Amino acid sequence: MTGEIEIIYQNNLQTENIFTFYCSLFDRVIKWTVTVDGDLRHYTTLDGKAMTMLPFDDRDGFIWHDGEIISWRDAKLHVLSHGLHYGSSVFEGERAYNGKIFKMREHHERLIRSGELLGFKNPYSVAEIDEACKMVMEANNIVDGYLRPVAWRGSEMMAVSAQRSKIHVAIAAWEWPSYFSPEARLEGIRLDFAEWRRPDPATAPVNSKAAGLYMIATLSKHAAEEKGYNDALMLDYRGQIAEATGANVFLIQDGKIHTPTPDCFLDGITRRTVIGLAKEKGYDVIERAIMPEELAHTQEVFLTGTAVEVTPVREIGEYKFTPGEITKDLLLAYDELVRKPS
Repeated sequence: MTGEIEIIYQNNLQTENIFTFYCSLFDRVIKWTVTVDGDLRHYTTLDGKAMTMLPFDDRDGFIWHDGEIISWRDAKLHVLSHGLHYGSSVFEGERAYNGKIFKMREHHERLIRSGELLGFKNPYSVAEIDEACKMVMEANNIVDGYLRPVAWRGSEMMAVSAQRSKIHVAIAAWEWPSYFSPEARLEGIRLDFAEWRRPDPATAPVNSKAAGLYMIATLSKHAAEEKGYNDALMLDYRGQIAEATGANVFLIQDGKIHTPTPDCFLDGITRRTVIGLAKEKGYDVIERAIMPEELAHTQEVFLTGTAVEVTPVREIGEYKFTPGEITKDLLLAYDELVRKPS
């Protein structure tokens, strides 16, 4: 897999974000040894091979910002923005396939609802954000891509209380083609157990896709990567299985699909989609509390999310799994659904 990834990457600098993701997914995580040469950053992988990546703040293209399409490099915010200091920011991650954004309306409804849970009203309607995303895709000539809408409190007030701060909204998009076959993805990824836990709903707005809630996800993923894993499995405040750092988790036990009840983490849009596909195919789907000890009698595990789609897992800590027919069936069904012609 390594050689194939490198060839794709070297031929198209616009896909460095995909290289990073799939290098972690199918080969080895990146060792972040960085040297700077002008505008380019040079990274060294764990096997000593070098690659070059463009930073996300210095690219050609266009971003939608507060109602206008502007140059990518001009999309900036002030260092005293409330969202930067106090975490008053919400976002979405979306995928476009064959020129169409998958579950676009659901994503933008959640974006607005996430802001409301953080106490602010988005100045744009769902329909306006829908249209803005289409504009960004057209401006950047994207057919298969990733979109990142984000809303945050501005810099009018610099204190914990910032009720008069302006709410800003921006949308970026970049190419994200599909490079790997289902057979390659079925190799599965490796997860470690995270030290950090998903919090009690009484302590955080857990139903909001809020930037601050990803702090422990970043810490957990970094720790896992340092140990050679692809990602980390997070437990919740009760010691029950919750999710990976940016994806929901499913377990196959004796032909039935089990997944944690999303009562302290996001009920993902991809999660709900895959549950629907599984039920259509006649599988039993059970949402319940799951303890980590149950991994000992689990045959298959997979993750779901906008970025990872349906990704098999072959290892969690000391537990080993073999991606099987149910995982492959749902992986193929999801791939077919998202790429279905309009």
